[in-house]
Formats: sequence, structure tokens, C-alpha cells
Amino acid sequence: MSITETAQKATKTLRPVAGLVRMNVAAAVRTRRRGYNGWTGAINTDYDPQDPATAADPFDAYRTLHRSGRVHYNPRRAAFIISRLDDVRAALRDTEQVTSTQGVTRLRMSGSLAVLTDGEEHTRLRKQVQPGFSKGAMKSWQEMTEKLAIELVTDVLNDQGCDVVQRLAIPMPIRLIAQILGVPDTDVGDFRRWSERAVGVMELKPTLSGVVDAAKSILAMVALQRYFTSQFATGGLKGSNTVLGRLIEHNNDGSLTDTQLLLIAIHLLIAGNETTTNLLGGMFDTLARHPDQYDLIRNNPDLIPLAVEEQLRVTTPIQNLYRYTRADYRIGDVTIPTGSRVLLSFGAANRDPTAFDDPDEYRADRDPRAHVAFGYGAHMCLGAPLARMEAQAVLRQLVTRVARITPAGPTQWSSHSSLRGPTRLPIRLTPA
Repeated sequence: MSITETAQKATKTLRPVAGLVRMNVAAAVRTRRRGYNGWTGAINTDYDPQDPATAADPFDAYRTLHRSGRVHYNPRRAAFIISRLDDVRAALRDTEQVTSTQGVTRLRMSGSLAVLTDGEEHTRLRKQVQPGFSKGAMKSWQEMTEKLAIELVTDVLNDQGCDVVQRLAIPMPIRLIAQILGVPDTDVGDFRRWSERAVGVMELKPTLSGVVDAAKSILAMVALQRYFTSQFATGGLKGSNTVLGRLIEHNNDGSLTDTQLLLIAIHLLIAGNETTTNLLGGMFDTLARHPDQYDLIRNNPDLIPLAVEEQLRVTTPIQNLYRYTRADYRIGDVTIPTGSRVLLSFGAANRDPTAFDDPDEYRADRDPRAHVAFGYGAHMCLGAPLARMEAQAVLRQLVTRVARITPAGPTQWSSHSSLRGPTRLPIRLTPA
């Protein structure tokens, strides 16, 4: 590649980053000019999920938020924080005042993905995607999910003391998603690498290193784009038992362009990979630390669906997402001004003591289905049934084949501001 071609490629890659920077600098200037610093009635806080130590272990901070009020404000991050379950659900429901159209991360962004739209446009895009996640689709993927669970639990049983994150929690979702996207096993390694880099778009930071990381994320998405563009060109996906195959089959009127199909594939790969890894890793950590609850599930396997819901509540793979107000938004006696950044703390909401008794306790027989681990309302995660199916398949294998789950070393947790789960978890499984 010539110097000119390299420069052109770099310019094309960095152009979206430059647009993001301009959008966020303008918003920061408006915020500074407005100059609010708690005058709206919100309680000032130094709670900051951008702090790595807090992100890895946020639960003391959540308890402090719950004790002190309904709405908090972090002046350093210029963000309002909502941490109670009812308030988070209400904000997710009110897409007229609390919008996704300026992004769902700390940095503002816009686009044509369903996650970045509201109202009629969101409804239209979501209806186009739903055939790919129908009950029939889930049923058709059940067998491959069960086979993967059998294979990977066997791997962990045969390698006592292994890191279950690397041996099971990471391979399970990436291999399953690859299969339902029509990706051959030989390409899964590339997909894992691209996915891990692309998910960095959720952690963009307005610094030089942040711009470099953003460029890496965009390059990963470009690689995914090239891959799927090639797949579309061959026509091999049409009629296949894959998400894209089902969407192409239902796309008789041509309302979904190849670009939109591409974005759907990338979104599924990014959104459904690390989040399910966090859920599975969190499940092993929880059951290893609560042998009494594991025994309860083993003795009552009908509890498996509820036990997974309780795990979703306790783990909350996506701890935080953001919204932006497009009108003054009132919670109790607090007014959040128009144009504000609002952090919706799913992790705190799922441990709200006004919603759940002893919220920091894992109870396999609790009914926690009011949780917001998959969001709520119009933006409820379409891939939720798939994540549930994976976790339930793994848990069925465990309660059938494993008498005890024992830690073989300390659990290490991620320090990502939004995505939380074990990054290393040595485990021993005692065969039943």
C-alpha cells in the first residue's frame, strides 16, 4: 500500500471520530456555559463509573446512592445519575423526554441503528429486525446451544483449576453468535478479535489515547463490514437458518438495505458477545460462593429459569447506559435540564432496596423479573431470549453433572465503566 493510499485510509477511518469529537465538544461547551452544579435539586456525588476501582466493585457506591436520594449529579462528569428501579424504568419508558438519539454511551453519537433511534423510526427498525429473533428462530437454535454447553462444560471438567472465563464464558457466546450469523468455525478467532476491539466504542474517551482507541474500534468494524459484504455478495446467506438469512427471507419489499443488515450483524456481535460472557462468568462466581444456593437448584432443577433471572439481577452484565434529555425532565422534586447527560444505573437499580428484599443477596428461588438487566420498554434487548437460553443450557449441564463448584483462585473483575464481569476465574468442578 502506497503512502497516499495509507493516508486516505487513515483519513476515512478517523472521519467518524472527528465527527464524534465535534459533537461532544459542542455539548461540553453548552454545559459549561449553563454552569449548573446541583442547583436543580440533585445531590452532588463523586460516584464515577469511569474510575477503574469503582467500576470493578461498585456496590458500596450503589448503597450510598440509595441511602442519599433519588437523583444525583457528578459535576466532574456533567452527568445526572438515576439509581432507583422505578425511576430507571420510568426514564426508559419516556423516550419523548429521555432520548437515545444522541447516544447510549458517555460520548454523544448518532446513527441509523435501532439503539440510536426513538419513536416511529425505532418502531420501524425494530419490526424489521424482529423476524431474526422470533420464537421459531430461538427454537431452531436450541439444539446447537445445548451441544455447545455440553462440550464446554466437559472441557472445564477435564481441566480442573482452569480459568472458566477463557474455557467457557468467552467461547460460548462468540461461537453461538458466529453460528447464527453464518460464520464458519475457521473464522471465529477473527470474529472474537474484531468483537473485542469493536466493543471499545462503548468506552470512548475525549483524550488522545481515547481517539486512538476509537480508531482501533472503527478499524475492527471496518473489518467486520468487509467480511459481511463478501458474505452478502456470494448470496450464501439467503434461505439459511441464520439471523441474516431470516431477515433476508422476510425482506421482500427491500426495506432493509445491505448496509442495515450489516449494522444488525455488527450490533449483534458486539452486544451479544461480551454481555453474555459477563453473565456466564458471573454465574460461576456466584454459584461457587453460594454452595447452598447451588444445592437448592440441583435439588429443584425447575428453578433454573428463575435462578438465571436472579443471576441477571445480581450480575447485571451492562451496569450503566446513558440517555440525553430533550426537555426538562422531572423526578420527584428534582428537575434535570434539557440537553443533560443522564446515567441510568442498571446495576444500582437491580439492587434497589425499595424493590428487592436484601438486594445484595443471591436467592435462586426469588422472582426478580422486574430487573432491568436487559433494559425496559421500547429498547428492551431483542437478544435477551438468546442470552437466557445460553445461561440456562450451561446451568442445566452443571446441575446434572457437577456436585460442587469451587474457586481455585481469586476472581478478577473488569474495570469497564459499563460492561462488568469476571476477566479471570479459576474453577474446580467436582463431578456428580
